[in-house]
Amino acid sequence: MRFIGNKEKLVEKINQILVSKNIQGNSFFDFFAGTSNVGKYFKRKGYQVFSSDLLYFSFVLQKSYIENNQIPTFEVLLPNIKVNFGSSQNPLEQILDYLNNLPLQIGFITENYTPEGTANLTIPRMYFSTENGKKIDTIRVEIENWKNANWINENEYHILLACLIETVPFYANISGVYAAFQKKWDARAVKKMILRPVEMVLNKQKNKAFHANSVNLIEEIETDILYLDPPYNQRQYAPNYHLLETIAKYDSPKIKGVSGMRPYENQKSQFCNAEMALKELHKIAQNASYKHLVLSYNSEGIMPKSEILAVLENFGKVELVEFDYLRFKSNSNGESKPTKFVKEQLYILQK
Repeated sequence: MRFIGNKEKLVEKINQILVSKNIQGNSFFDFFAGTSNVGKYFKRKGYQVFSSDLLYFSFVLQKSYIENNQIPTFEVLLPNIKVNFGSSQNPLEQILDYLNNLPLQIGFITENYTPEGTANLTIPRMYFSTENGKKIDTIRVEIENWKNANWINENEYHILLACLIETVPFYANISGVYAAFQKKWDARAVKKMILRPVEMVLNKQKNKAFHANSVNLIEEIETDILYLDPPYNQRQYAPNYHLLETIAKYDSPKIKGVSGMRPYENQKSQFCNAEMALKELHKIAQNASYKHLVLSYNSEGIMPKSEILAVLENFGKVELVEFDYLRFKSNSNGESKPTKFVKEQLYILQK
């Protein structure tokens, strides 16, 4: 998934650095989980993984990738919807095929985020084609109906929602985030949406996902590695990914503005303010239970390097490792000609 700060392409490098510093253990707390890619990586390595995020759509992904440790069977659902696609497909693929072929219906996404549904607006919203908007509504309503009928269990519910959340970005008419839509159709946005199965990542640990302000969990969770990957600038994540949040919750929120933004007052991160970010970092480093704290940041972050080091050095030995990586294309920090590379900063604190 395209996501600002996504560490999917960096996590292997991060792990290599940690191993080279002999920083290993049995448990890993992904403090700002986002897409769950970092948590997934360390789950594959056999760690007991804890993960948390303020965004509900992230929690859906965490429940599917981190907490779930079973291959879904859909043993209650399959007989009730009377489908049999043959032995060549696993149960999840059978269910996704069924959802992909349902008769389309109009719902909240169609009415508010497609040109047909918003034709009355001065600037009709072009987040999704009308057909794909209807498909999102149809699939989302059906999944909720199955949950309410007790035809799917909690794991199966979150896995199906995760499939939808992971599929939607491939058909969204955006440049990278959902704060704005493109005024002309991107080629991918006019293709017929087809649900994609999510990856099943299994290990033998009791992993746990949280939908919470992670700072409120610091005294509850004891971990070997506490991994922090907070926002780097003043832009909050919630408005950038408001549509994924609405699809995940499907709560028909009161929306406003050209982009149809949902309220996000309760989902603001303190790390989007330099002064508050340093205070939060101090609070976490001081009060959390960990052996090593690892902070992923970058050279353009609003917390200055010197002040980060000053905070962390209060609590133990700190080492900083830096390396170059490609900038996220939608994250130019307002520069007309942004540099191609930025530096990843890995602050490693041994408490």
